[in-house]
Amino acid sequence: MQRTMNSKRKVESILDKEKTLELREKHIASSCKLFFKADPIKILTARGQYMYDEFGTRYLDCINNVAHVGHCHPDVVKAGSDQMALLNTNIRFLHDNIIVLAQELTSLFPKQLSVCFFVNSGSEANDLALRLARTKTRGTEVIVLDHGYHGHTQAVMEISSYKFNIAGYGSRPEHSYVVPVPDIYRGKYNDKNNPGDDFGLLYAKEVKNAIDKVKEKGRKVAAFIGESLQSCGGQILMPPGYLKQVYSYIHEAGGLCICDEVQVGFGRVGTHWWGFQLQGNDVIPDIVTVGKPMGNGHPVAAVITTPEVAALFYETGIEYFNTYGGNPVSCAIALSVIDIIKKEGLRENATKVGQEIMSKLEVMKKKHPLIGDVRGVGFFIGIELVKDRESRQPATAEAQQVIYRMKEHHILLSADGPDRNVLKFKPPMCFSAENAEELLSELDVIFTEIEDTRNENIKLPVCRSANGKTDRLGSEPISKKKKVAA
Repeated sequence: MQRTMNSKRKVESILDKEKTLELREKHIASSCKLFFKADPIKILTARGQYMYDEFGTRYLDCINNVAHVGHCHPDVVKAGSDQMALLNTNIRFLHDNIIVLAQELTSLFPKQLSVCFFVNSGSEANDLALRLARTKTRGTEVIVLDHGYHGHTQAVMEISSYKFNIAGYGSRPEHSYVVPVPDIYRGKYNDKNNPGDDFGLLYAKEVKNAIDKVKEKGRKVAAFIGESLQSCGGQILMPPGYLKQVYSYIHEAGGLCICDEVQVGFGRVGTHWWGFQLQGNDVIPDIVTVGKPMGNGHPVAAVITTPEVAALFYETGIEYFNTYGGNPVSCAIALSVIDIIKKEGLRENATKVGQEIMSKLEVMKKKHPLIGDVRGVGFFIGIELVKDRESRQPATAEAQQVIYRMKEHHILLSADGPDRNVLKFKPPMCFSAENAEELLSELDVIFTEIEDTRNENIKLPVCRSANGKTDRLGSEPISKKKKVAA
């Protein structure tokens, strides 16, 4: 079904699509990849949970967790443009916006977390969090989760096994200690091989083992860093008790606990503002990093920590200055995002609609053997596809086929995880029950198509990219690439 936008909102493209692709290949580094590289969509405008191409065709956006309160929300646009017309400068000048934002932001956290640093991106936030932890502990070693991703600066690349596992990047840095991600479906300890076990404790003990290795080397733990819900690793939810036990082990070792909320913060989980709160009220990190959804697409991020950690950083005598971090425009936009989440009940919407999606996916799982596992909370949901439920062999090519077929149905999805076989759902928070019905209905049709095709042993189709090269649906999974032992 063709979905077109109101012609009054149609935006004319400066270049035709072929010319845009040609110039992109020439002037944009090839490592900067596109969605749907075999046949990319040229998006010109967006509103709410919808994006529109150069023909005005409407696509339902199920993956843009950055446009948190909806693409081009009028209140966000107004807040940014109004402040831009008045003043935009650095934080060395006294201004209300940064103070009001810091007060509003810290009010959403446990009272211990009351001091902010403002930066431009999640990468910068995690980079600064590492500096804070190393300053406080005088340690150098960092314990990280396998398949974790914390950004693209050199420092955070070195603690992101999602990156340094990839062939060609290099080896695992000596100061990074990789522990298994607590994936109870496909991980080291899982519901098939360890039924009835305490997965939180089993996986937490892996962190204790890493601490022991640090001590054996005569070194000191600086920090444990982990996403509260792992995104790039395949939409992984932490088992009950995991973070509480991990944080206890880390504190006993003299380290700090850094919680990366860059992907899932600001109410994506629905019931809480932050993912770590799902683990209990007594689970409190020493440092929290936030980003992506904070500015609804505008580059603004933050580090939230305790007065003690911030004071020790100050005592180094090295001033922390960020040219754009905390500027009045960024702060005005971030304040509007928080206000919209509250007044439009977006956390409540994520809770209600997310529960409906999970419930119906569980029903679909009984119908479709392609679905191996369904997991999620709020608007953070993963559908793991398998070739066979008994072996749990990843259905990587099939996941890519789903993505391309859904695109043909004007619904945007993506896949992640170490085997690229987990369909990930992280839409704008205004995603409605009607949108959910559309998504699930189309998925049901496409799962049936793929399963029928697979039963008939028909090879998956091959797509042709813009440069004329063939591109089979599916990419080489990370787990099949050269990995460096932790």
